[in-house]
Amino acid sequence: MLRSSKTLRVTGVLAALLTVAGCSALPRSGPDGGAVESSAVARLGNPGGKTGIDYVLVDVNKSLMNYVLAAPSPASATFGMRGGGSPELPLGVGDVVSVAVFEAGAGGLFIPADAGSRPGNFITLPNQRIDKSGTLTVPYAGRIQATGRTVDAVQRDIENALANRAIEPQVLVTVLQSRSAEVSVLGDVNSPAKLELNPNGERILDVISRAGGLATPGVETYVTLQRGGRQSTVLFDDIVANPRENVYVVPGDTVYINRERRTYLAFGATGLSGRFDFAEANLTLGDALGKAGGLLDERADPTYVLVYRQVSKAELAKVGADVTRFTEDTVPVVFRANLRDPSAFFAVQQFPMQDKDILFVSNAKSVEITKFLSVVNTITSGTAGPIADVANAKSAIRSIGD
Repeated sequence: MLRSSKTLRVTGVLAALLTVAGCSALPRSGPDGGAVESSAVARLGNPGGKTGIDYVLVDVNKSLMNYVLAAPSPASATFGMRGGGSPELPLGVGDVVSVAVFEAGAGGLFIPADAGSRPGNFITLPNQRIDKSGTLTVPYAGRIQATGRTVDAVQRDIENALANRAIEPQVLVTVLQSRSAEVSVLGDVNSPAKLELNPNGERILDVISRAGGLATPGVETYVTLQRGGRQSTVLFDDIVANPRENVYVVPGDTVYINRERRTYLAFGATGLSGRFDFAEANLTLGDALGKAGGLLDERADPTYVLVYRQVSKAELAKVGADVTRFTEDTVPVVFRANLRDPSAFFAVQQFPMQDKDILFVSNAKSVEITKFLSVVNTITSGTAGPIADVANAKSAIRSIGD
């Protein structure tokens, strides 16, 4: 009878303590879930609070490794330009040129008859800049159209214009400064700049190198080529792997380098939680766990190491999953690795991570029990203190009265 009475008293104390713990008088940083739900005028959601997203659970095992689950190469376009030799750079507005005129003998238009013997029968005209109208001026030849034309073509025009006045004229046009044959290299390079092109021709990788090279990993970097109101984007690694994409640049091109960072999220019973960069070209599940600090011995359930990912229906069908219920092109999938199995460590080192994956490690069931016992222990410990204080006070009063 005494034992039953004691049990009832303990049960009553626990019930009272739990009631006090839930009262609004205790400190709280904000409303609890019950208050939020009860105060809502209307509620929109699924019964039981479920999200309502269907997914497929796939175990990471030997049979899965037989399929191609490697991270797909990022979607990459092509510059779609034909190969061939380097383009000849035309003259343009702002170019500074030098014009030299040779004659076959003295007494012609430019070489006086009394010049006598001399090293060469030629004169060099003052340097001039091709003006906004796109022309340059040569005495007795007039204004010669230069922009958009090659040096050879301009030389021939000057020779033809002087043919009836000079003695067998020969003309040499030299570009001293090129202001029109430039390309801009911007974005994630070490030294963004506007570069003057080499007359021998330069390709995309050449101008990126002259701009200091990439400031980001090549596997995460895209190269956009803008030309004549059009543009195309190609993954940098594809340009390196496919020489046909390493096209020649032409004056007026803009080459923009942009990094699209690949990351994954890690939550749960891992050493670290947060967003992590891939950094490496190929990151496996084992690598991802290592980056996130591994599994916590005192918390993690190694049988539930989960990777959340969107997978195409075609790839998922290869592993034998029933995808008939899904209407979208991609299917939510949870990959589960059981690290209590020693051989699973080989599998996680082959299983590739993909951009925007979510890695989650579940808590062991014993952890939830430990949490509950810890709460109970805190409550009972907090109760024992005041009870002991009351007993001590009674003893002191009694001693004073005696």
